Amino acid sequence: MPGKVSDYMTRKLITVSAEMGVREAYFLMRDSEIRHLPVTKDKQLVGIISDRQLRRPNWADEAPDIEHPYLLSDDLTVGDVMIKDVIICRTYETLSKANQALLDHNVGALPVLDKTDELVGILSAVDLLTALQDLLKREKSLKKKHA
Repeated sequence: MPGKVSDYMTRKLITVSAEMGVREAYFLMRDSEIRHLPVTKDKQLVGIISDRQLRRPNWADEAPDIEHPYLLSDDLTVGDVMIKDVIICRTYETLSKANQALLDHNVGALPVLDKTDELVGILSAVDLLTALQDLLKREKSLKKKHA
């Protein structure tokens, strides 16, 4: 897939702190129509939370009360359920490399860092579908020209 991450990443970021309650994070995602929130501290990426962690946290199988894991309580913080070992990509990387990272790690989005390790965007599977659509349109246009 041709192109760079910086060509298709979402630059308008919504980030949260690890101290935010999971209930508040859930409603922020829902109201913003997004599925991933980078977690930052002093503008540095420290984690990521997705709707997947909110729907079924890793500790759900260990909970004695089966109803408990599905309650969105602000007693739990984003820091309690976030992914700390974040798979990232860089602005200058190819879309192909970023796509492979999504596939290899079974994640739906990658926080995007620049050369100075500053969080500057997020690249989601939807962003990659947009890139694919652009590629298909260009290919169709070239076929018409050569027909």
